[in-house]
Amino acid sequence: MLDFARNHFELFGLPARFALDAAALDDAYRALQRQVHPDRHAASDDASRRLSLQAAARVNEAYRTLSDPVERARYLLSLRGVDAFDETDTTLDTGFLERQLERRERAAEATGAHDEAALDALLDEVRDEAASAQAALGDLIDAQGSLATARARLRELKFLDKLAGDLDEMLAQAN
Repeated sequence: MLDFARNHFELFGLPARFALDAAALDDAYRALQRQVHPDRHAASDDASRRLSLQAAARVNEAYRTLSDPVERARYLLSLRGVDAFDETDTTLDTGFLERQLERRERAAEATGAHDEAALDALLDEVRDEAASAQAALGDLIDAQGSLATARARLRELKFLDKLAGDLDEMLAQAN
């Protein structure tokens, strides 16, 4: 069955890196799901069915974590002993926060004016910054750079992802 002691990367036979081959992850996920899917073990005894359910849940959790850049970075940092979202440390760079506050104000104005073009432009801007943050984060993690800097970049990326989601929602409501 499945070795529950293996980390997510080992589970899929992938290197523990931020830069990830999405197709290889998808292929490994499908192969593992074929092995552990509860339907394959429907005629087995209770213990085997229960183990199959646990294995399928573990594979799904690992896949969700590795397929999401924020969660993948968080997981990699946790493997290196860093709690990226420690609730006792909520600091972010002041300039970064000021930019996000300005963006939120622009989004509120665009929503109030029913200006979808302005919301689209703002969403593009946020996604561009998120892509840059993701690239920098990948370099920091994969090159074994400063974990403190990687943690800060991850916190920014999570903030940007949340903002992009909010902007997507504003656009959906505008339609």
